[in-house]
Amino acid sequence: MIRLVLAEDQTIIRQGLHRLLDSHADLQVVGEAENGQQAVNQVAILQPDLVLMDVRMPVMDGVTATQSICDRFPQVKVLVLTTFDDEHYVEKLMQLGAIGYLLKDTPSDELADAIRSAHRGYTQMSPGLFKKVFSQRSVVPTDSVSSSRIELTELTPREREVLNLIATGASNREIAEILCITEKTVKNHVSIS
Repeated sequence: MIRLVLAEDQTIIRQGLHRLLDSHADLQVVGEAENGQQAVNQVAILQPDLVLMDVRMPVMDGVTATQSICDRFPQVKVLVLTTFDDEHYVEKLMQLGAIGYLLKDTPSDELADAIRSAHRGYTQMSPGLFKKVFSQRSVVPTDSVSSSRIELTELTPREREVLNLIATGASNREIAEILCITEKTVKNHVSIS
């Protein structure tokens, strides 16, 4: 059973999500919050598996609530569900530790599947968001010594395949199996120098 807290300021949407998700035998809504502060409080009390988080809410927004939850309760996953496909929100929330970013036009069965996948640790993104956010950006190496930037267009086709699989939440082992290469080769592709 995947235990959920819903953080959504619009009552009718929150109630609809509650009924929709509770209709799945493996999903259980254990708490609701109409703002980010209530979401943080609900997580502290209920210790759910996952929080379905809206972005814009009164008192405390979803960005601040996500940061607080990810910092204080690292075992609890935060999956954003919002109407805003603003690339700033996507980047910020993913950097803060959200496991995914979905838009509210996601079909109900796909939402349930995304919750299940996020619970297993797979990153979730609505179609088109990854491309919108990252297609025109540079990839910055994590090595703080290196100041060089690598454009996405400079990546080899194999490196792009690896990057796309990383974006879906696949582990190095899963990527190796999918691409029929060794895990060490995957790690070499990931560590761009």
